[in-house]
Parts: sequence; structure tokens; C-alpha cells
Amino acid sequence: MSTSSQNRRPLLRALSLLTLPAVLLAALPAPALAQAWPSKPVTLIVPFPAGGTTDVLARALGERLSQSLGQAVIVENKPGAGATLGADLVAKSKADGHTLLMGAVHHTIAPAVYRRLPYDLQKDFAPLSTVAMVPNVLVVNAAATPARSVAEFVALAKKAQPGFSYGSNGNGTAQHLIGTQFENLTGLDLTHVPYKGSGPLTTDLLGGQIQMSFDTVTPVLAHIRSGKLRALAVTTAQRSSALPDVPTMEEAGLKGFAIGTWFGVLAPVATPKEITTRLSSEIVKVIQSADFRRRLAEIGAEPVGNSPEQMAAQIRAETDKFAGLVKAAKVTIE
Repeated sequence: MSTSSQNRRPLLRALSLLTLPAVLLAALPAPALAQAWPSKPVTLIVPFPAGGTTDVLARALGERLSQSLGQAVIVENKPGAGATLGADLVAKSKADGHTLLMGAVHHTIAPAVYRRLPYDLQKDFAPLSTVAMVPNVLVVNAAATPARSVAEFVALAKKAQPGFSYGSNGNGTAQHLIGTQFENLTGLDLTHVPYKGSGPLTTDLLGGQIQMSFDTVTPVLAHIRSGKLRALAVTTAQRSSALPDVPTMEEAGLKGFAIGTWFGVLAPVATPKEITTRLSSEIVKVIQSADFRRRLAEIGAEPVGNSPEQMAAQIRAETDKFAGLVKAAKVTIE
């Protein structure tokens, strides 16, 4: 045997040992891959700052999911561009079940209001389950605004025009669209002030920098109960279980006004089916638990816990609905 052949033998053995784990991994059936997941902490991306409804729900869900998955679920806040920055990050992340998105109704509005999006919600994501529905509520600073009904507020705002402003969680979000629809139905000309999330929005509302907001119930509920903010109406078709004495917009005289906010979990579309199936199952188990439902009741959220197919159908229906509303409201963002 030549000296060169003898020298190559150790090198070939070393290379075979290096490639063996990859070969064995590729040979594993899909169920075995799913059983090995999660192999590290799972990151749940929240496309808004800490303190808002999306963040509160994500942390409550993540805490309980970490127990059933046997790995930590880490919530990361990636706010900006009406929740689309965080969504884009997840869409382009490794599809191994370790990076997920806490999505919301804002993502079904974005395709209609943004001329260009770097991702496609219906093609680049695998829906797992809708976690909860949360009503939006028209709130005003109780100390600065004497109005106790929608009619009184509209009359007050018309006298003050163009001085009244409302805050939202960002351009192209549900709050922005609700505000635009409110203007169209009341004839008001309000100034829209976009924020990166409910935390800074609520701070400015309490401080009197803006007069009103259409935020979800969760971040403003404690302030309503303390009397610092006054709830005038909820934007959903039914009253909120957390605010049973607050009328709907329809009851307040604005016919056909019915928009709520859903929150749910999505994964990158190429995530293995076995992993998304397990994730969906574990999420639904959490939502069905008495402990989690009590937590949702505390923050004014209604539990859902649907299947991936049902969530996908919901996303399709809401995307079509908001496309029509956005076109009528003439809201566009470059």
C-alpha cells in the first residue's frame, strides 16, 4: 500500500465521523424529529412593546407553555411599522419550531394599508391557534374630558375641531382603522397620533397629550376601574364581559360599527407538520385550562382555542373584510 493511501485513511475516517450525525438525523422519521423538539428555548416574538395586550397574552401563554414543553418560552418584543417588523422577522427565521409569532388582527389589516410588505401572511406562516378575542374600547381622559357618552363626546369634539386627537398602536393597526371609521361615521376631523404600542399610548392618554384612544380593553381596564379613564363604548357587536355596563358603538348610535381584536400564534410556514401539530395541541390545552381562562377574564379577554384550519379560515375572512374597510376609508401607507 502506498504511503499516500495510508495518510488518507485517518482523514477519511475523521470526515465520516463528522458527517455521521447529519446522516443519522436525516434518516430519522418525522415523528422522531418532533419528539426531539424543542431542543432549546422557544422564542415568542411580540411585535409591540411590553405592556400591551399582545405582550400580556404572550407572557401568560408562554409561562404555561414552558411547563408543558419542558423548555423556556422567551417573549421578545420587536415593535415597529404597525406590527409588521416583528412578523417579517419570524417569517424569515429558521423554520424549526423555536421561533413563533404572537400575531394579531393588525396583521390581517396590513396587506390592505401597506403598499409593500416583505412577507405574505397567508403564504409565509402556519397558523397554530387563535388564543383570544379582546374588544376595543373608546376611552377618554376622565379629568380632561367631561363627556360621558359617545354623543356628548362627538358634540364636544365638533366644537373643539381640529383640536382633538386620538392615539393608536401604529399606522395600519386596528386602532388606526377604528379611528378612521369613527371619523367617517361621526363627521369628525381628528388628528391621528401613532405609537409603537399600548404602553406609550396609554401613558400619553393619562397625561393628557391626546384626548382619546380605541385601544383593546386589557391595557386600559385598570385605569377605567380606577376612574382615571372613562369608557364610552366598545367597538364589538356584543358588550364586553369585563365592562358589561359600557354600550356598544351600535347601541351608542353608530350603526354597523363592529370591530374586535384577535390574538393568536403562528409559525414559519416550512415548520415540520409534526411540530406545528404538537404546538397547536399544547396551545389549545393551555387555553382550555381553568387557570388560563381566569387570567383572561382578569384582563377582559375572551378565550378561543381553535384549530390551525379554523385560524387560517379566520385570517382569510378578516383579510378580505379589512380590504373592503380600508378601501372605503382610503387609508394607505407607503
